[in-house]
Parts: sequence; structure tokens; C-alpha cells
Amino acid sequence: MRGTEPRRPHLPPGAVRPWPRSFADRLTAPLPGLRAFARFAREGALRPRPEGLADIGRLPYAPGPLPLVDHRTVAVTWAGHASWVVRIGGLTVLTDPVWSRKILGTPARVTPVGVAWSALPRVDAVVISHNHYDHLDAPTLRRLPRDTPVLVPAGLGRWFTRRRFRRVTELDWWEGAEVGGVRFDFVPAHHWSKRSLFDTCRTLWGGWVMTDADGQRVYFAGDTGYGHWFERIGDRYPGIDLALLPIGAYDPRWWLSDVHCDPEEAVRAADDLGARRMAPMHWGTFLLSAEPILEPLTRARAAWEKAGRPREDLWDLPVGASRVLAR
Repeated sequence: MRGTEPRRPHLPPGAVRPWPRSFADRLTAPLPGLRAFARFAREGALRPRPEGLADIGRLPYAPGPLPLVDHRTVAVTWAGHASWVVRIGGLTVLTDPVWSRKILGTPARVTPVGVAWSALPRVDAVVISHNHYDHLDAPTLRRLPRDTPVLVPAGLGRWFTRRRFRRVTELDWWEGAEVGGVRFDFVPAHHWSKRSLFDTCRTLWGGWVMTDADGQRVYFAGDTGYGHWFERIGDRYPGIDLALLPIGAYDPRWWLSDVHCDPEEAVRAADDLGARRMAPMHWGTFLLSAEPILEPLTRARAAWEKAGRPREDLWDLPVGASRVLAR
């Protein structure tokens, strides 16, 4: 897909279109084969070692009230993992909402959800990056009214319509839709999709650029490795005010480097994007890989300082904390 020219048609919510049977041609690296699975099983590097869990009690957790906003205010609150409450253009937007204590195949979350579901205002839109269980959580989504606008990758709409969601918009890379005056553009990521034994890459994966009427921009990367797409996204969407970037689930690198950024790569991605600020995510919530539990944060802070970026522009929030974007 490197040579494909970006397309940015405006699509109304609820647009339904046919999609290819597979999106495997969008992969930027081959998926692991049998030899890789055998090595992974042999090494057993699936979770942090006991010494890597020693700091589990120091994971940052500081829930607080959601900030008061108006239609010209942008604010973000980290609920944990890749789940954010984004307030933009007068809307309340949830990204990859996972409010469940446990997801399939993974130990229970090690930090509670940072925002009580009952504390949420009306949810005006939901964006989904891809269909992995730590990003697409059926029990959480069942809590939403079925007329909630949901924006999803190509091929994933059927999952929602089967659950009686009525305002589902599927998008391909570089396409966008508008909800309540806020533009949502679906952009590429270095990742993949799978939810069952027989649906590998049947649906697309990606991130979201949200732009309000004043041109304020928040980029939500979803789940991604490092690569050429970040520079392309920055070229197409200049002036990103805040990039929500994943920094965890990266060890061992031989297994995960193609699909998950490490902290240094996340900082590099923020530079490629031309993002003014970066907020780390996708760490300290679920035990998905082998790195020590606090290592993503300490490495991200060190990489940010080494890059010469202002400390106040690294929004390394505790779970449950909020930050308002100064105009």
C-alpha cells in the first residue's frame, strides 16, 4: 500500500459498502510463522518475571472528575490501556473502550479503570482501532445505547450491526466521516487483526485523527508498530496538537517489534507526526508481554528528554487523570 495515494471522501454515518475478503495485503511485515510460535513457546516470555512485577504497587493511578469543557475545549482522560475519554468539539468520544476487569487470554487488569462508567457524560461517538480483545470489548460496548455513532475499520461494521448498533460507519485508510461537527479520519497503522481461529486480517486496523471546527487535532494511534506511516500521517494532517501513542507490550522485540512500538519508537513517531504533545498509553493496565511493569514509562520519559522535547509536552498521565489542551 506504500504507493497508494490517500483518499479522503466525506462519508455519512451509516454508509455501507462491500469490502475485500482479506486485508492481508495491508500488512507491513509478515505475521509470525510456525517457527516463531515454537520459539515463543520455548522461551516462555509471555509475562514479566517476578522481579519485573516488583513495582506493581507503584503503577500511577489517580482518578479524578472529568474536566468541565465547552465546544471549543479539547480535553483527554486516560481510563487505562487504549481507552480514552476525549472531549472535542463539544463531543464526548471513547477510544477502544474496555471497562471490563478481564479480557480473553489475559490476566485481570492490574490497575482499575480510571473513570467510573456512571461518571461518563452521554457518549457522542466511539472509535475502534481494530478487533483484538484488548481493544474491542463486547461487555463494555453492550453498555452503550444502540444509537451511539460508532466509527470502525473496514469490515468490522457487521460485528456491531449484529449487536443492533444502528449508526455504524466503516472506513478505509485515509477516509473520513463527520459527527457533530468533528471530523474523524481513519489512518494506517503497522498492525493486524484477528478475533477467532479463522478470521486473520478479515477486518482492517488503524488509528484516528479527530479534528474540531477550530482545527484542533488529536491523533489516536490505536495499536501499532513503528514505521513509515507516521510521517505520511503527519504530512496529511499537519498541526497535530496531541498524539495518543502506545509505549507498552513490546518485549520480546524479535516477536513484537513489527506490531508494537517500544517507548523510544513512540517518541520517534511523535516527531515523525509533527505532534506538539504526546500522551503515552497501552501500558500498565493488562499484562500482555514480558517487559518490567514500570519500564515503558521510565524509558518513554528518558527518550523524550533525550529528544530535547519540553517536559510539559509529555503528558504521561496516571490512569484516571485528565489534561486540558491549552488553546
